Amino acid sequence: MTGTILVVGLGPAGPELITEQTRTVLDGADRLWLRTTRHPAADAWAGAPSFDSVYEEEATFEAVYGRIVETLVDGAGRGDLVYAVPGSPRVLERTVELLGADGRVPVEVLPAMSFLDLVWARLGLDPLEAGIRMVDGHRFATEAAGERGPLLVAHCHNQRVLSDIKLAVDEPPETEVVILQGLGLPDEVIATVPWSELDRSVQADHLTSVVIPTLAVPVAGELVRFAELVATLRQECPWDRQQTHQSLTPHLLEESYEVLEAIEALDGGADGFAHLEEELGDLLFQVVFHATLAAEEGWFTLADVARGVHDKLRARHPHVFADVEVADADEVRSNWEAIKRAEKGRESVMDGVPSTLPAAAYAAKVLKRAASVDGSADRAAPDASAAWRRVRDLAGARPEAAEDVARALLAAVEAARLGGVDAETALRRAAVELADEVRSSGH
Repeated sequence: MTGTILVVGLGPAGPELITEQTRTVLDGADRLWLRTTRHPAADAWAGAPSFDSVYEEEATFEAVYGRIVETLVDGAGRGDLVYAVPGSPRVLERTVELLGADGRVPVEVLPAMSFLDLVWARLGLDPLEAGIRMVDGHRFATEAAGERGPLLVAHCHNQRVLSDIKLAVDEPPETEVVILQGLGLPDEVIATVPWSELDRSVQADHLTSVVIPTLAVPVAGELVRFAELVATLRQECPWDRQQTHQSLTPHLLEESYEVLEAIEALDGGADGFAHLEEELGDLLFQVVFHATLAAEEGWFTLADVARGVHDKLRARHPHVFADVEVADADEVRSNWEAIKRAEKGRESVMDGVPSTLPAAAYAAKVLKRAASVDGSADRAAPDASAAWRRVRDLAGARPEAAEDVARALLAAVEAARLGGVDAETALRRAAVELADEVRSSGH
């Protein structure tokens, strides 16, 4: 016989805040489970089994909640039972959420008073008018991403959670935050503290919450939220499911060029920077997509990518993060190349030049590397005048024509490099100008 799981809430504080209906159910329950005995109202039913030991045995909260659900579902297979949770079953109660989604046994929920009712009463505000959003302290970096407040952060049950909240914010808010602890109990605490004291002002416990009036900037977890979105698209969108690293290559290249186009169009106005922001977002999507594909295959994650480039940049800036002294930007570049060669174990200065670069960019890289080697200056600097003369003297198609043109182009790229001009950009700009001239002539 399959029974029903009846979920009741113990309210936010002592037993006096439990509804009469819930009290009647608890007193008459033949089979009662408490999620935890660490609640001021749980003492009245101290003989009931709880899941406190599960919290000690499992490494993550999701694992804890999964075991609780399995135990309750298994128990309901032998008849009706009552499951009592702190506060209200419908407010930040993950186990009740999972039970409802499970579907193997019927679940009923009785309404109960929440700690939120005490928060609004103590702060003297209407949450709808104030526009307060509630988030879980354990998922603050993700759930509060992009939010500017006001926020009510619940489940701040230890100092580590409070510290994680502090670290998740890019810039400390200027306004003080309100710490709420043990609301409804004789020793309740309501303290207003600066952001720097968030994890130092009280000894956090399972009845601790925080109200953040404003956040100075979006939370760093915005990137986490974006990564989760890409993972969802990968799972649920037919087009995204079909993609591979190879199939995404044209899109990566296209988005890179669109970023370059947006940069070239910058004129100092808001519209130009808004366009650049959008294009950078499209490029970021490609980066996160590739990291998601690699994570699926067990190679690396987006976190690994970020960690790797972070560590690499620290290592290549010893003049910033170590005791190395440099005279100027040229010495910075020289140190960078030396560190890079040592990291990569490269035997040739030409190692690491991507052959997939556009031809002008590839030539510029090769010329620059060649010029850095003693005795290679002549090879790195073709005789431009001679090369151009051969090109001008071409009469019809000759076997050596392609070679002469190639040497002339190489000379042009070298002239651009020595003059501090990016050949690729200059060539693109000249082509755009020519296209505009043709358009303006009516053709």
